Amino acid sequence: MVLFKVLFSILLALELFSLPNRVLGQPNPNGKRIIVIDPGHGGKDPGAVGVNGILEKDVVLKIAKQTAELNETVFKNQYEIYLTRYKDTLISLGDRTKLAKSLNADIFISLHCNHFDSPNARGIEVYVSNSIGMYWKHSILTGYEIEKALVNNIGLESRGVKFANFQVLRETVDCFPAVLLEFGFLSNLDEANYYSVDKNLKVIALLLLNELTKISNYE
Repeated sequence: MVLFKVLFSILLALELFSLPNRVLGQPNPNGKRIIVIDPGHGGKDPGAVGVNGILEKDVVLKIAKQTAELNETVFKNQYEIYLTRYKDTLISLGDRTKLAKSLNADIFISLHCNHFDSPNARGIEVYVSNSIGMYWKHSILTGYEIEKALVNNIGLESRGVKFANFQVLRETVDCFPAVLLEFGFLSNLDEANYYSVDKNLKVIALLLLNELTKISNYE
């Protein structure tokens, strides 16, 4: 809770006084890096339904939009950020990866929330492709650093970096670093309630951008 308050205070200070954030890396001398954020599900596909009634499709879209907004207001357009959907529409998985490829993305991040039969399941897990491709190691690093930031700063339980054959990962493994984030379990009342608060989603978006800034400067 203390770390959460500190992060939110930093966010407000940056917005109100335009204070520089020293943990951020320098802009890419060859131009802005392109980040494609993929809010999962949408439209007639709600994704997971929380025990408190919230929908996965809404939670991840809010996080994605906050990330794009913070890039403009706090990070001074350091990146070019594109979303695979900007409203409550269903986009095919193939079209999501095609968009990222057409934009020559530097990083692709698919956002999701989890669900399980047991209400005790909790925590964040990150997936990368189970096929070894050109950007496989970078994907693992990206996933690990993002998960660590969320665990350390807002107290989410770590479920580790895992490997899967999800279509959005399979189709991008040789194109750019790609990860799929499962933020938490909407079947867990505590986590569902946490993701019901817009302020919390804004902090998650801030942490995502902060980590991407550091990761994208790794060689």
